[in-house]
Amino acid sequence: METQRRNGSAVKVAKPKAAKPAATLPEFNAQAFLDSVGVTKTVVKYGRGEAIFTQGETCEHVLYIQSGGVKLSVLSKTGREAVVAMLGPGDFFGEGCLAGQTLRTGSATAITPSAILRLRKRQMTELLHRQSTMSDRFISHMLTRNIRIEEDLIDQLFNSSEKRLARTLLLLARYGKQAVPVRMVPKISQDTLAEMVGTTRSRVNFFLNKFKRLGFIEYSGELPIKINNSLLSVVLHD
Repeated sequence: METQRRNGSAVKVAKPKAAKPAATLPEFNAQAFLDSVGVTKTVVKYGRGEAIFTQGETCEHVLYIQSGGVKLSVLSKTGREAVVAMLGPGDFFGEGCLAGQTLRTGSATAITPSAILRLRKRQMTELLHRQSTMSDRFISHMLTRNIRIEEDLIDQLFNSSEKRLARTLLLLARYGKQAVPVRMVPKISQDTLAEMVGTTRSRVNFFLNKFKRLGFIEYSGELPIKINNSLLSVVLHD
């Protein structure tokens, strides 16, 4: 309480209370949640390069990455592969079955040793109806995925291959995730990076060496790559 003088009279004025910092919501742990609600689930472990599902297979499960990394890709009739997304721990995939998709429109491959939680379509549907916590987390996942698709499209349309590679490396290293103290890109080939960026392997190799020379990344000629915060300047620079 302060005392101020107004028109010659002493007036007591209350000090405004400092706003309390917003509470941070704990990170959602799908495995712990599913354990708590007693849902029957299967956890399958895959080695690097193993197929989780392939294009044209029947859609019967929604999948969740407990650990490791997954590449989503599609194959054209001429045999050309295009990488659609690279996913990491905490990501769902294969959710097309919930929207009536009967066959897989693409393939999912483990890019590192991975543990994948599998839920049958019926179980996932019932869970989303009954459990608001799971439903909120899943909706958040879908919205985030849509935003990412839009950003990827804008990136392909308007940015140079150098900037696209820098953004791809940051996304692969899950830049901004507080749970990752050292930002490392999973061990994937330069050919895969080229497919993701939409350029040639030689251009990817050229820019990786440039980023290394400038101190943006650290690597010895092979993945994995350590990402330094300074790489963000490539994405932000016009």
